[in-house]
Amino acid sequence: MDEVFRAINDPSRRRLLDELFERDGQTLGELCSYLPEMTRYGVMNHLKILEEADLVTTHKQGRQKFHYLNPVPIRLIQDRWISRIAEPRVGAIAGVKARVEKGEPAMDQPIHVYKSFIRGSAEDVWDAITNPEKTVQYFYGTAVESEWEVGAPMNYSYPDGSAASEGHIISIDPPKRIEFMFHAMWDEELTAEGPVREVWALSEMSGMVELKVELYDIGPKNLADFSEGLPYIIAGLKSLVETGEALPSPGA
Repeated sequence: MDEVFRAINDPSRRRLLDELFERDGQTLGELCSYLPEMTRYGVMNHLKILEEADLVTTHKQGRQKFHYLNPVPIRLIQDRWISRIAEPRVGAIAGVKARVEKGEPAMDQPIHVYKSFIRGSAEDVWDAITNPEKTVQYFYGTAVESEWEVGAPMNYSYPDGSAASEGHIISIDPPKRIEFMFHAMWDEELTAEGPVREVWALSEMSGMVELKVELYDIGPKNLADFSEGLPYIIAGLKSLVETGEALPSPGA
């Protein structure tokens, strides 16, 4: 975590994080406008430091490179030292609706990207994602159910059998990538807003796995809820794979 503390120990880098907090998915040109006294090269260097600390993730679309705030390292710091300091990121995309239900074209650019590095193999991480005995340990007590093929239902359920979410698999390439629809059932407002499209991508590198979670076609209520819950889920998955133990339940 030294890289995280080093990265935020600079007012210009904190300004960039603040601006991504307010509006995620900005280009280098947009971010340069917040530091007019600095050269484009200087801003690029600050973004590189933030990327190396995993506080910023990127997504390329054509010639454009979009930058996203990644709260997972902050969540790990919170789980280790601090109690309940993170607030949900709200209002980032007010007005965005569930496009898939309306039959509108799917979004090409993710609304938000989370990233974490996990010590282990892609098979280990994939097993944690698809094994119901493991998801129940970090996915808020819910077990995943699916036949893990294109078009198959992909649902999460509580121990009493009630549905936490419903959805289906859009594409799957074990143990590298899965794209699916996730329709929250635990809150009436989230259910009414419609399903969210998620992509979970795994890349192996030097004894580690880069796990990247991308959110598409997500409304503001779901984004606010996911911004609180997904960092805990990803951090819990990382802990389970690396240590065999899940994180304590929130509020425990």
